[in-house]
Amino acid sequence: MPRLTTVLLAAALTPPASLLLSAQVPRLLERVEVSRVVVDVHVLAGDGRPLRGLSAADLRLTVDGQPVPIESVRWITGAAAPSFDPHDGRMRAPAAPAGDDRPRGRRVVLLVQQDFDASRMEGLLAMRRRAEALVGSLGPDNAVAVASFQSHLELWTDFTTDREALGAILGRAVLASGRPPDEAGPAPSGSLRAVFDRAAGRRAATMEQALLVLARALDGVPGPKALVLLGHGFGRIVSPAAWGALMVGFDDEYDRARRILSRARVTVYCLDLTQADAHTLEAGLVRIAEDTGGFYARTHVFPDRAFASLGEALTGHYEVTFETPRLPWGEHRIRIDLVGRQGVVRARRFYVG
Repeated sequence: MPRLTTVLLAAALTPPASLLLSAQVPRLLERVEVSRVVVDVHVLAGDGRPLRGLSAADLRLTVDGQPVPIESVRWITGAAAPSFDPHDGRMRAPAAPAGDDRPRGRRVVLLVQQDFDASRMEGLLAMRRRAEALVGSLGPDNAVAVASFQSHLELWTDFTTDREALGAILGRAVLASGRPPDEAGPAPSGSLRAVFDRAAGRRAATMEQALLVLARALDGVPGPKALVLLGHGFGRIVSPAAWGALMVGFDDEYDRARRILSRARVTVYCLDLTQADAHTLEAGLVRIAEDTGGFYARTHVFPDRAFASLGEALTGHYEVTFETPRLPWGEHRIRIDLVGRQGVVRARRFYVG
């Protein structure tokens, strides 16, 4: 969270007669800290498309339940979105943007959760083609990195705009075929490879640990980022069956990961590859998406619709800025709602400050 500190220091008295006085009276030192929070916000209309043209007057912000003035609202253009045709249920390539609305570069990480269970591998293989289509729709300025998790976390490629190379690497990551290629040479500016801890990734034995390693790396990459998780979920059942309801818990690394992802301005979008209407481990995917302002979608029914929704989410978002209220240091809840308009608002749930 950026902090702007202004220090005002009174000028020393210069006349000779005042030298004694200036030695006896301490200089005036006033410290004013102004801290601001930037929240990446998606606002969707009823058809799932981004709701454009909003201003601060269209949104209401509360922190820990108390209203807080919004300082600014700015639309940030992202990637071109594929469209979903409701007649044949397929994705269409994005239309070419025109004029000043041309998409700007964006960093996207595809995290593949590998699993060779039949109900999961089937969904993962089916999603490979759609994931490649999504990557191809992002446009030449958008950089994509690929990582995978099975028994540990691997980074398959740094951010790159080489669509042909990404297609091949994504296929290898899905099938867990071989090892990630060695990327030689100095890492460029904004590189994920430069800040990714491979040793920690190889020690990551759970999804919570893998998310923590990836969060720490993305914290070293400037600007807003998107993390697209193609997987089957995580978590563990913590309540006895005798209670009549299942409760899912997460390892301690989860809370640290979500805090760092929030600070790093990473929005997580989770596409569930399990071929089932519901399952226990989906709780982890739902939780990380909601905590970071993204969304969760099942893909065993209408998979193209899920990817089209993801494409729409990547077209752009609002940057909502506010001055932090005077509150004790710690985690504070954020809520943003529409005022006088219909739609769905997605934003991270908290900030630390």
